[in-house]
Amino acid sequence: MCGIVGLVSFTQDLSHRPDLAESMRGALALRGPDEVSDWSSPRALFVPRRLAVVDLEGGHQPAVATDEAGRETVVLSYTGEVFNFAELRDELRRRGHRFRDRSDTEVVLRAYEEWGPACAERLRGMFAFAVWDVRREELVLIRDRFGIYPLFYAETPDGFAFGSEPKALFTTGLVDPVVDRAGLLEALSFTPTPGLSVFRHTREVIPGEVVRYSRAGVSRARYWNFTPREHTDDLATTERTVREMLEDIIRRQVTADVPISSMLSGGLDSSAVCALVNRSLGGDEQLRTFSMEFAYHLENFRPDEVHDSPDAPYVAKMAAHLGSEHRELLIDRDHLADPEAQAAVVRAHDRPVAGLDMYVSLYRLSQEVRRFCTVTLTGDGSDELFGGYMWFHDPFYVKSRTFPWLGASHRMEFLSGLLDRELYHELDFAGYTQARYEEALTEVPLTGEESAHERRMREITYLNMTRYLRVILDRKDRLGMAASIEGRVPFCDHELAEYVYSVPWEMKVADGREKSLLRAAVRDLLPQSVLERKKSPYPTVQDPAYRTALRAQLRDITTRSGARVNDLLDPARVESVLGDPTFGLRAGVTRMSIEAAVQLHHWFESGVRVEL
Repeated sequence: MCGIVGLVSFTQDLSHRPDLAESMRGALALRGPDEVSDWSSPRALFVPRRLAVVDLEGGHQPAVATDEAGRETVVLSYTGEVFNFAELRDELRRRGHRFRDRSDTEVVLRAYEEWGPACAERLRGMFAFAVWDVRREELVLIRDRFGIYPLFYAETPDGFAFGSEPKALFTTGLVDPVVDRAGLLEALSFTPTPGLSVFRHTREVIPGEVVRYSRAGVSRARYWNFTPREHTDDLATTERTVREMLEDIIRRQVTADVPISSMLSGGLDSSAVCALVNRSLGGDEQLRTFSMEFAYHLENFRPDEVHDSPDAPYVAKMAAHLGSEHRELLIDRDHLADPEAQAAVVRAHDRPVAGLDMYVSLYRLSQEVRRFCTVTLTGDGSDELFGGYMWFHDPFYVKSRTFPWLGASHRMEFLSGLLDRELYHELDFAGYTQARYEEALTEVPLTGEESAHERRMREITYLNMTRYLRVILDRKDRLGMAASIEGRVPFCDHELAEYVYSVPWEMKVADGREKSLLRAAVRDLLPQSVLERKKSPYPTVQDPAYRTALRAQLRDITTRSGARVNDLLDPARVESVLGDPTFGLRAGVTRMSIEAAVQLHHWFESGVRVEL
């Protein structure tokens, strides 16, 4: 795992700009604490940072290929892991390529030499990389199929900038951190749009996309999307195939030259990953597992609409079952309401997030994991692929003609409840959400042979895999990298996803429950209580003291002279939060909206400019 940032210019000489390289290397320090370097030529400047995971002595960046005369031909700045690199290295050797080290970085370099941008189709893993093709004077940006690793870019007045995060682009001095109306809508709508950034003139490489920049300009092309196929396996064969694929994926993903671990929530997804990792280690190494629990929930947890039970008892059962070296982090109100931690979350994401308490707790957990390990495996992606969320199963949500995770709450202002009312109506959040939803539906890959219900379930799966999963993977990546942790996501293996996407819905719910296909595939690995546990999403804190702390923060911000966020807030709604015993609920202000106002303050204080 690394962080990358670079520039291309066809008008200025970038080969002698140590001042610029020095500026660019600072923003992504946490993504690459182990090594920093730079490479320059008249037309291109690359400044990669490295988090060493595989081949600690080799794998240096940028990786450079030369011709027989010793002239540089291809320069690679790479982040991620390619889990089929051993097979690719063998194939490339047969094709005449020679290798200097045993890293996957050099495999990607040689793969580009052999196949050009089409090399992406051969890579199995999580990656985002930039190639400067010296021979063609062309920059090539490539991102993995699910966008597990981020990659942003912007055209500059005299060229092109790219980086793992928007903040890296700003260090070039050629891209400004400006949020306009379109960016504010995207930031506060909870409807992630592939390719869009919240910052003006800045874009994100779409998962499964190749972006090319040369003197001819910018071009974009997709190299992958879901392709539904006729599913001819019976249920037993399907269950066995899923299990075999998961075993192979985990075997590949435990490869590392640094300590690895697994996140454990006591749910089906993370428990399955932990069990498979444990088997793959085969007793050669004790599995390390980590979990988080809110201290308030130990004695005061109350079931709600989506959280039927606390995680801690199931985590304890699963850790005992595995015999893992387990550590549980307890999070209290002071941890969640800490302004420094909140600001760190906003800086990590370069934007506000939905559910600040969840993000701060995961940030704290990532810091705890980093004390012991550099790599952790998670169960992210399973709910989206196998149909774990309630909106896959409740007829009301299935029939709702909006993003299914909004469902009955699609009129609720999750993040925008404290915005100035005139601004809120001018932005037209409802219209924006509906337009993005209808746009997404036009993309859904179908065979044309689906029944009406099967078509709808394919639509919901696609929306989750291409939109909602973006939120989950961004959270995993940004908060992990804020603690210099590499997160691996076995359920986001594209071969598994292609297979499961084509499985008929009736097979995915064969036992009448959510994720029954996955449950059947791993039923011999888990304690019965964990196997049968009802889906419980990542927990959100129930402690009323947290809302009280948020109200105190909002009062401090809104009475602070010069706080720029106040220009966007509605005074009457703010007063409803500060003076109403229901903390604004009577006015329809959710806790997420209070968190959003606090985050907007941190965001603007970090140097972001709003130009509406």
